[in-house]
Amino acid sequence: MNTTLLETLPSQTPQVPVPLEELLTLAGEFLDNGRLDQAEQLLDRVLSAAPNADSALHLKGILLFRRNRYEAAAELIERALRLAPDKAAFHRNLCPIYERIGRYDDALRVGYRALDMNQYDLQTLYNLALVHNRRLELDDSIACARRALALDPSAPGPHFQLAETLLLRGEFTEGWKEYEWRYRADNALLLPPSESPQWDGAALAGSTLLLIADQGFGDVIQFCRYIPWVRERCLHVVVAADPVMHSLIRQVSPGVELVGRWDQCPTFAAYCPLSGLPRLHGTMLDTIPRDVPYLRADPVRTASWRARLRDLAQPNTHRVGVVWAGRSTHKNDSNRSAALAAFGPLAALDGIALVSLQKGPGRAAIATYFDHAPLLNLGAEIADFDDTMAIIEALDLVVTVDTSVAHLAGAMSKPVWILLPYAPDWRWLLGRSDSPWYPSARLFRQSRPRDWGGVAHQVAHALSGSLLAATGAGSVAATALM
Repeated sequence: MNTTLLETLPSQTPQVPVPLEELLTLAGEFLDNGRLDQAEQLLDRVLSAAPNADSALHLKGILLFRRNRYEAAAELIERALRLAPDKAAFHRNLCPIYERIGRYDDALRVGYRALDMNQYDLQTLYNLALVHNRRLELDDSIACARRALALDPSAPGPHFQLAETLLLRGEFTEGWKEYEWRYRADNALLLPPSESPQWDGAALAGSTLLLIADQGFGDVIQFCRYIPWVRERCLHVVVAADPVMHSLIRQVSPGVELVGRWDQCPTFAAYCPLSGLPRLHGTMLDTIPRDVPYLRADPVRTASWRARLRDLAQPNTHRVGVVWAGRSTHKNDSNRSAALAAFGPLAALDGIALVSLQKGPGRAAIATYFDHAPLLNLGAEIADFDDTMAIIEALDLVVTVDTSVAHLAGAMSKPVWILLPYAPDWRWLLGRSDSPWYPSARLFRQSRPRDWGGVAHQVAHALSGSLLAATGAGSVAATALM
């Protein structure tokens, strides 16, 4: 292969010889700086002139991975590996792509091949820690994370992966400590300009503490239960949160001051993210605050939605709320979200009406729904979480994947059945059908990765039994759903 590209590169201006290595270095800089469009334009020009440039194929694969085009990314880096099978970086970077599309065996194969080539590669060890976690090989995941940290104790990625694995196993003492490293990652929590320290849990007499509703809406719902505990130690607490969460936080802690923008924050002596409160609280499995329900639906809204559902659903049907997809931008969405079609075993049951609580792009699947049970599409009518709570209050049961709706129903102490991926998020722990965070929740777990059909059959079987038991009880809610 030529080491320079001349006039063969298409352009509107005359070309001078440019070494291929310089073009690839520039493309890599574009990628590092998030300038994906410029990187793609340059790499496409290189590949049009030199289609077998293995390093260009590799970089284009990384670019496609960052654009969430995982299958295409894997194909390009596989091509690069066929051209240059001894480049460790190609094996290393193919590992997380295979992980994202669920090819875990292949991910381990290329990951360990990269490690054979360079046993001191921290990124490879981090990649392998994640893949082992996805396979629930937790001892191996922890071992890889600790090996990575032996190479660089300040690397946030392995610390955070270690935290999630420890917390999943219920090892909270070390898990909460490691969980603090999430603030040092590339997508770390943004804070308002301040030199104030992070709160250490000590009483703040006469000073203001800023609590930050970090992470997703589900995390905010889960961790806002700690705000009353905080206010016992700090008289003046301000919570910075997305405005859509304000009404929920006010229920948990009436009178707390809320702001929705950094420029609204008063001067504060210390700050703490909500997700950092379990550590300060010293939370263990048997000391999780269980004062539920701590969220309640507005009675007026509930009456309105109850009447709406009576108009939409056939009499004597049991109303089951469903959510099949979470936030598409979540890093683990490919594992946490299902397709509406996966709920087929549930939709085949007699005597129920499915009520869609789905928001976001996932709602588009409703247009292709033609199963036995009616599906009431309320998504467009749901304005906020207060509407969602009112609808949940009017339902017999909520069946959902791991989304904010699962947390919302749990915080309301309403019957909620949660469908979990094979390797669940840490908060759902391992091998149990109940949740210490939400006593009204029942957990259904995949028996193998990405098998939503199998877990949906579990749910349908359990619901069928509940419906039979409800025949003489009047409603699903009147039976023992747990």
